[in-house]
Amino acid sequence: MDTSTAEITFLGTGTSIGVPVIGCDCAVCSSDDPRNKRLRASIVVRTEESTILVDAGPDLRQQALRDGLTELDAVVFTHAHSDHVMGFDDLRRFTVGEDALLDIYANASTLERLQVAFEYAFNGQNRYYGYLKPKSHLIDGPFEVGGWQITPLPVTHGKVDTIGFLFSKAGERRFAYIPDAKTLSIEAMNHIQGIPLLIIDGLQPMHHYTHLSIPEAIEVAQQSGAKQTWLTHCSCRVDYAQTEADLPDGISLSWDGLKLQC
Repeated sequence: MDTSTAEITFLGTGTSIGVPVIGCDCAVCSSDDPRNKRLRASIVVRTEESTILVDAGPDLRQQALRDGLTELDAVVFTHAHSDHVMGFDDLRRFTVGEDALLDIYANASTLERLQVAFEYAFNGQNRYYGYLKPKSHLIDGPFEVGGWQITPLPVTHGKVDTIGFLFSKAGERRFAYIPDAKTLSIEAMNHIQGIPLLIIDGLQPMHHYTHLSIPEAIEVAQQSGAKQTWLTHCSCRVDYAQTEADLPDGISLSWDGLKLQC
């Protein structure tokens, strides 16, 4: 991989309860199609310069083992919901050495949630070999990490402060990742106009109060003029083969393990 190329791996493409869902025997949860098996939503972004994880949900250990993820330079968080932060303790494998720190980037409410749930990692008393040693960075505007310029994209999603991210290199917009959203702010829409690659929430075919439905996600993608859009954070109401067949040109359904170049 040269320094101008980035690889995005979908570690998970599922909603908060994953697919299959515990206790559900619907056609999708019972499906043999591996593209209908969805761990909680997360991506990892690799270049020759850096490896950056976006969100650390409760499936992180399984995702890292499957993907061969052994090194991380930073983790950035979209919001504080459990399906995006509750794998935080598994990040200890990336701070094994006594002096090894892992940069984490999050907004104020997400940092607060992490510091409460994982107090032992932040109190400064457990800086030992093999322990989790995060170095916190507050997201309050655009920031740089691992050769990327990352711009937070404000969105509405339930009652928590939630952001997506625009990833740029050398001033060139490469892609946007917005896994949890019901509506995008004017600021966010302005940032993704004409973007080469958009990854966005597409929970299910029907309306939902805190997530974009697939028709709503398609509308956002078409309004943005994105050249290629991938839907993620899907529930068991989304059968891969049936849904993919009905999507417009330039819009596709992602699956766990999918790798994209940008």
